[in-house]
Amino acid sequence: MKQNRVVVTGMGVLAPNGIGLEAFWESLLCGRSGIGPITSFDASEFKSRIAGEVRDFDPADFIEPELKPKRMARHTQLAYAATMLALKNAGLDIKNLELSSPTPVVIGVSMNAMDVLERALYAVRDHGPDRAPPTTCAASLPQGPANVIADRLGSCANATTISSACPSGLDAIADAASMIRTGEAEIAIAGGTDAPITPLAMACFTSSGLSSCRNGEPEKASRPFDLSRDSGVISEGACVFVLENLERAEARGAYAYLEVSGYGKQRDVDPETAASGLEYSMKLALANARQTIEDVDYISAYGPGHPVLDAVEVDTIKKVFGERAHSIPVSSIKGVTGNPLAAGGPFQVAACALMMRDQIVAPTANYEMADPRCDLDFVPNRPRKSKLDCIVINVRGLGGSASTMVVNRISQ
Repeated sequence: MKQNRVVVTGMGVLAPNGIGLEAFWESLLCGRSGIGPITSFDASEFKSRIAGEVRDFDPADFIEPELKPKRMARHTQLAYAATMLALKNAGLDIKNLELSSPTPVVIGVSMNAMDVLERALYAVRDHGPDRAPPTTCAASLPQGPANVIADRLGSCANATTISSACPSGLDAIADAASMIRTGEAEIAIAGGTDAPITPLAMACFTSSGLSSCRNGEPEKASRPFDLSRDSGVISEGACVFVLENLERAEARGAYAYLEVSGYGKQRDVDPETAASGLEYSMKLALANARQTIEDVDYISAYGPGHPVLDAVEVDTIKKVFGERAHSIPVSSIKGVTGNPLAAGGPFQVAACALMMRDQIVAPTANYEMADPRCDLDFVPNRPRKSKLDCIVINVRGLGGSASTMVVNRISQ
């Protein structure tokens, strides 16, 4: 049976290190971090007081007044804005949008709408049960971002939410690509969004040891693979893509950033060994893409800056790639973006698309002291010109999920 080729033709990014593709890309290349002191609430009594917030974001710049953006959860606002940017980047006019039916909208969400739920909780606690905002139920649905986007696209769209911890966004892209590959759809909207910077969520991340306490120099707090890393840094954001059948994209003259060639996912096979599923997700993705380890030009690592998870990912890469692991550039963009949960995988995909476009590897920011356990080529602090035709993208999440995507350059 014929398998359609799937390409990315539009991208929309709202990240702590920039809104829009070029701002995002420029900060990745120069290693300018989007991490800073938390401003969305008073974190003065918190052990960890830093995060990656999307600054200078005004929902009214992207969301029509009739959609009542103030009633939306923040992750919904971000996802909607990212979708509008992606459609524009793909050369599609939202006001005159003619999409084939059905058009999947697949959005990955790791956390719930914590901002909405916490506001409702405080209202009930402080003023009684009759003061819960009536919009709470609808706004806090995990399906909220996908629903709002699908509603805006019209009756041709259907909405699906993927929630598989940090891999959620990457899994959403893979699911949408699969629908196009098998002929169920010609075009799809897919990506990830999360906005976990709230008092309750940050308190939980901090107590779990998942948020760096390097409060004095937040821009250097996220340090993937560096010996002095103490943990990752929680952040927020959204990244959404327009995916199309290659033939459709070529017919309308669209620029194809990359091809989604293969995918694999696997839960940790050994619960006692963190990230053990990555070995199998990488092998599955390469097999599905019909690529070998010799074909891979670069690995976009999950690399959250966690003392254990970074080292385990390195071990796994060496297990899969053998001696070749030491000759492949490997970097993590989280030194700049922080860890935005479900948006993290899509951020990596967007970064890889821009790397392929410019044939430049984005560096690992804040890498200063080598860790003997992390001994690969991490492209420290400065971008590097390199041939990039085949890239492996890794994401791992709480609960043991691991996902890997293989993407290839399209000759224009």
